Parts: sequence; C-alpha cells; structure tokens
Amino acid sequence: MTTSALPETMRALCLTAYDGRPESLRVTEMPVPKPGPGQVLVRVAAAPINPSDLMFVRGLYGVKKPLPAVPGFEGSGTVVAAGSLAGRILVGRRVGCIPTPGTDGTWAEYVVVPLGQCLPLLPRISDEQGASFFVNPFSAWALMELARRGKHQALVQSAAASTLGRMVQKLARKEKLPLVNVVRRAEQEEMLRKLGAEHVFNSSEPEFEERLRLRCQELGVSLAFDSVAGPMTGQLARALVDGGTVIVVGGLSEQECRIRPSEFIFHQKKLEGFWLADFFKGGFGKDRVRALVDVPLLLGKEFETQVRAKLPLDSASEALRMANSDMTAGKVFFTPGAAMRHEDSGSR
Repeated sequence: MTTSALPETMRALCLTAYDGRPESLRVTEMPVPKPGPGQVLVRVAAAPINPSDLMFVRGLYGVKKPLPAVPGFEGSGTVVAAGSLAGRILVGRRVGCIPTPGTDGTWAEYVVVPLGQCLPLLPRISDEQGASFFVNPFSAWALMELARRGKHQALVQSAAASTLGRMVQKLARKEKLPLVNVVRRAEQEEMLRKLGAEHVFNSSEPEFEERLRLRCQELGVSLAFDSVAGPMTGQLARALVDGGTVIVVGGLSEQECRIRPSEFIFHQKKLEGFWLADFFKGGFGKDRVRALVDVPLLLGKEFETQVRAKLPLDSASEALRMANSDMTAGKVFFTPGAAMRHEDSGSR
C-alpha cells in the first residue's frame, strides 16, 4: 500500500486530561500521521492495555505527553507506508511495534513508529501475541539478565500471577533457578502450582511474612522483583539474605515503597528501580542485540499472553474497567480495525 491509498483521517482514542475519568478518553477523528525519515506507518490490528497504560492515563507514569494525546505503548499491525527507502522492506509486513514514548501511541487506527522499534511477526503469531511482543517479554528477559549478571542463586517476585510474573517463572525454570512466587489470592496460588511453580506464598494468609522469610533464607534468595510496592517492598527486603537487592518493577498498589532503615543499615540491602524504556534507549549494544534474537524465539512458547477480551475503540470505558478489575484473568486489547470505515477496509 502506498501513502496515496491511505485515508486522510483516522479514528483514535484521545486523552484530554490526566485524571483517570472515562470521559477524559474519547474517540476522535484526526489526520493520519505521515512517517518521516527512519519511520514507518503501521495500520494497527491490536493494542493491549498494560498496567503502564493505566498509570499513564492517570498521570502517574514516567512519561507525560502534551494533551490531547493518544495513549498505547505497544501494538501490532501491518506496515502500510515508509518514510525512507530503508523502511520499504517492511511495507506489507505484519509487525510488533512500540512508538517513541513522547509521541502518539497505538490506541488508534494508525501509528508512526521508528523503524528500529518494529519487529516482523512470524505467521504463527497472532495479532494479540504480536501486540504484546515488547513490554512484558523484554522486561522478563532483562530482569533475568540482571539475575545472571549478579550471579544470584535464587529469586523472589511479587505479583507472580501477572503476565510478567508468569514469564519470569518460565525463564527461571528454564535457567533451573529457584524462584519464590508471591500472590494475593488462593486461585492465583493454584494457577501457578498448575504451571509448575514450586514455591508459592499467598500474602493474604496468616504468618505470610515469616513463612516467606524462612523460605527465602533457606534457598539463599538474594534478588527480588517487586511489581506491587507499598508494604510489599519491605516484606521482600526483609526476606532476602544480607546484601540482597530489591528491584522495583511496578507499583500496582499505587502506594509508596515502605522499607525499614535497618534493612539498609544493618543488613546491607539495596533498593533499585527498573524501567524498560531505559533498556531501549541503549541503542544496539550487546544486550539489546541478544534480546532481539532471544525474545522472538520465545514468543508463543515460554512467552504467551492470555487474552481476556478484544474490544473496539468505541468501548474504551468498558475496556479500561475490565483491565483494572482483574489483571490475572488476561490482557484486554483494543482492535482499532474493528471500527475502521468501509473505504479503508476496501483498500486492504
């Protein structure tokens, strides 16, 4: 498809205020963006609602775009135009993609993406799995790389029943690395055990913290991945052996990390943060090249995203409500093409 065959306007979900209210996110008609040098235009097939997206629409994420703005940090679709000769090789190809953080995102019929942030999808990969190509799979890979570099012998993670948590679990099993998993509901504990998890603890049960500490000490756990924050950060820190490190990956509790000063002073514990955007800022260094080789091979095998629902842009309120209600039940996706106008569908 060439740019001349494209419509002049598209439908997109536009955010008008960082307040989290459904009425602040509405379907808007806007011009189809044009790719510049080093960029391609993707006709979006699927775009997930990740926890980072939910934080973004409330103004709690590390990036704030000038309003109005189109959210959506990742997606999949077909490349329909290129801004330079290098990108023409992808025209007509299905890709997973991530836009530049400060630009309009994937909750739209079309999105402009840097060429280096598109990965071609194998035919066996669905639009939904391809749309979830980056955020969780690359995060799981990068976290395990931190474990390898630090020569950690055992790990612990919170929010273990999340998509990211299940991916970390599979990689740890592949590496034969003991992993202690923390969940907050009995059904999540049962699900992880069915997936082969050996060490699972329910944070809502009595004496959870002491039981977690004893198991982590027994296994020599020295590294924690915390996606919850709040009191959980301190609970994980206390469970680690002396000199251990907690890496904060997310803030599902929407609370400040709470940790006793004694963990730093008397037990030499460390607290760090992880943001995938920093990984992608690094250019094509050795780690990123390895990830770009490894992660696509794992997609659809060790890395699989459970699909809970696929909804058009017009159902934004329902989609965000579902995404907020039970993240363990699977990912909610926007399917912008489901609402595409007749004249565009006829040109595919």
